Amino acid sequence: MTPESPGGVAAELDLFTTAAVAPADWEAAVSAVQKLAPDASILLACHMNPDGDALGSMLALGLGLRALGFSRVQATFPGPLEVPEPFVTMPGLELLVPAAQAEPAPELMMCFDAASISRLGEVAGQVDTAGVTVVLDHHASYTGFGTVHLVDVTAAATGVVADELLGRLGVELDRAIAECLYVAVATDTVSFKSSMTTPAVHELAARLLATGIDPADIARRVFDTRPYGAVRLYGDVLSRAQLEPAAAGGRGLVWTYATLADLAQHGQKPYVLEPLIDAVRCTAEADVSCVVKQLAEREWAVSMRSKGGSDISAVAVALGGGGHRLAAGFTGRGELREVVDSIVAALGD
Repeated sequence: MTPESPGGVAAELDLFTTAAVAPADWEAAVSAVQKLAPDASILLACHMNPDGDALGSMLALGLGLRALGFSRVQATFPGPLEVPEPFVTMPGLELLVPAAQAEPAPELMMCFDAASISRLGEVAGQVDTAGVTVVLDHHASYTGFGTVHLVDVTAAATGVVADELLGRLGVELDRAIAECLYVAVATDTVSFKSSMTTPAVHELAARLLATGIDPADIARRVFDTRPYGAVRLYGDVLSRAQLEPAAAGGRGLVWTYATLADLAQHGQKPYVLEPLIDAVRCTAEADVSCVVKQLAEREWAVSMRSKGGSDISAVAVALGGGGHRLAAGFTGRGELREVVDSIVAALGD
């Protein structure tokens, strides 16, 4: 889960409440693709600092569109075109272009795993210049941008929505597409451990495995391989963890933080901090866990998780971000303690 746009506590929460994609939206999305000429310009974009779900679902669709015969398919995300180390061997990376080189007025744009348009950064403008913009997402905090909304808040990952669209377009799963989708679903379900791991998710995983992908190799690359410097960094950050048992109505909050100085000391890039939330969330005495990561002076990216006792999507939205009931994030501004205090206040009694 990546942070959403900065902001203060909202007076009212505006959560996306439609559970599943309407049939008319599926039809509109399929029609938007089928009407295109083979040389039509297609731009795929996911959120900044892409995680496995954002990158996997986007690349899976890109490869699927290529399989359908579309020759001008670009994929991008805002910021530097740096793919996090766990994903550098994923199929479809050849589709990536820097945001500055993305088609300025594509005939079709597809957006992945971005609940708000601000998460698209410098490619947000193409949402308006595109002939049609199809949004694939599963966040309750989705703000409704775009032309066609393929948003299912019951889906375990945006990759689930992408798989459904690929099927409706008649794309046959091959190993490359399957690996992208498997990474998407496996990362957002925390290796199939979250409560979003339904029978349907396991059925999807079975279909993906049937193409011949190697789940052990994928798990090793995505979940179990970190630079030595990252291991040392984790030790420093975890040693600072603090437990606030009275927070979240007595269900407890555990949190820690990482600074830019920590990254510099260990020679690491910010993406290596993403898995840290899983080590923090195992704390038995806390329902809610947070990792607060410094972006700049008085600016922090906050990753949050809940074991089920707290709806942290509501907390994140109130603080200017978004996400799911069990996984969410936002960008906080101020001193570290001020950011943590805002979380405690939003969690309530």
